[in-house]
Amino acid sequence: MELTVDIVALSDTINPVRYFSMFFNCGIESPKSRFFTCILTTGAFQRLVTFFHLRHFLTPPNMYFYLTEEIVYIKKRKSLVIIMVKLTFYGGVNEVGGNKILLEDRDTKIFLDFGMSFAKKRKYYHEPFLAPRSEKGLLELGILPDIKGIYEFDEFAPTIDAVFLTHSHMDHSAYVSFIDRQIPVYCGETTNLILDVFSNIRIKNFETDMSGIHFETFRHGKKIKLKDLEVEVCHVDHSTPGSYAFIIHTSSGSIVYTGDYRLTGTRPDLTRDFIRRLEEIKPDVFITEATNIVGAEISSEREVRYKLNRIVKSTSKLVLANFACADIDRLRTFYEVAKTNDRVLAVSLKQAYLLNQLRKDKKLEIPDVTKDKNIVAYRKGKKTLYEWEKVIMNRVDVKDSSQIKEMQDKVILVMSFWDLQELVDIKPEKGSCYVLSSSEPFNEEQEIEFEKMMNWLDHFGLPEYHTHVSGHILPHELRWVINKVKPKKIIPIHTERPWMFKKFVEGKVLIPRYGKSIEVE
Repeated sequence: MELTVDIVALSDTINPVRYFSMFFNCGIESPKSRFFTCILTTGAFQRLVTFFHLRHFLTPPNMYFYLTEEIVYIKKRKSLVIIMVKLTFYGGVNEVGGNKILLEDRDTKIFLDFGMSFAKKRKYYHEPFLAPRSEKGLLELGILPDIKGIYEFDEFAPTIDAVFLTHSHMDHSAYVSFIDRQIPVYCGETTNLILDVFSNIRIKNFETDMSGIHFETFRHGKKIKLKDLEVEVCHVDHSTPGSYAFIIHTSSGSIVYTGDYRLTGTRPDLTRDFIRRLEEIKPDVFITEATNIVGAEISSEREVRYKLNRIVKSTSKLVLANFACADIDRLRTFYEVAKTNDRVLAVSLKQAYLLNQLRKDKKLEIPDVTKDKNIVAYRKGKKTLYEWEKVIMNRVDVKDSSQIKEMQDKVILVMSFWDLQELVDIKPEKGSCYVLSSSEPFNEEQEIEFEKMMNWLDHFGLPEYHTHVSGHILPHELRWVINKVKPKKIIPIHTERPWMFKKFVEGKVLIPRYGKSIEVE
């Protein structure tokens, strides 16, 4: 028979020890089936802790305490108080991206990433025809978590201490634009540069305005003390520079959050440094991305370079390229291939502006777009220019469609899906081609865009090549990491199939649920 006893100490002045003594005495000798729940205020809890320390009192193994005011869970066993850390997932659950993880340790609360959920947003909106109008709609639809005291637009005092960003990709960082400006946002120095660039070039609206955010930057190895927590920063390799993982040292042990990481890019040594550190600490909880548990493609940046060189070498006319704006590894690959084949790389004005700003990071090896003759900027055929476009055009060598048209055998032109109308003026000659060097479509909306792109390529007689390496760790590599690190608990996020992950790896796997807390002893 299970017995549950709830005792509420409504005031800090009430001595809870007097109320609990009879349960202590009967509980020590009671069978394990007996279960006691005690509900305490902060002050009452502190008095109990003092009582235990003074008397070395042994409490029954089946007695639990719940502290109401700070929503902190503790468990009492043999006079050892273990603070229960909580992890609550508001994104990255059964989806790729949108990561938002609330970590609570006693009265310290931080968010790990605060990204946009593209899946949830696509479920309700189809921009630009049906676009969000206000924060109220995003809260109503669950695109933003309904939490008081974290947003700039609400009237409540801040209820969290900080936000920590792993990298600059929108599915991890975009919605820091909503964060209360009194709450510091910690990120890598390079991430700060990239977010600043995108803040400048994007059209300002209630979703994109990052003005006034208090950024605190870090580099690899930095340890950030924040009340009850210490966050250790570890560099990892990913498809955007300045990507990091976090080791959070809490009162209930070490919690690792990988962010996005891989071993197949240009800097696998960064990720291996991170793994070696995890072997040392033996984490209690390992929160890992598992994006590639389905549809993984084995490749490497070196292999991409080899394939691109073959494509460009055998193409007699214009080479068009599509890759992510902030994928600096891929940009370097195209740049080197262009040089090898006596071509110039023509990037968009946006990419040129980003490259120029990233030159401030002396540890990044990138071409100087203002001086290097092997890289130019392409100006699209439009009449109105933004201020940032005017700035970068005064600093770089700019080509327009008429000039590209006359130098088709001497250029690799970066052209995204949204730039395809430029082909009308460029008129690619026979023998030209299009290289898609980013992820293949993985949802209905991207399938539609891909079909439209193919219609454009078909119209101009442009064969399409695909060569890419993922920014995410491969399944067999992830299994290898887990076997080396041996975490006590594993939580997969940033994946649409966490249950498949659970069946694939060894160890205790906890499947997160949206808005539900996982307690860490």
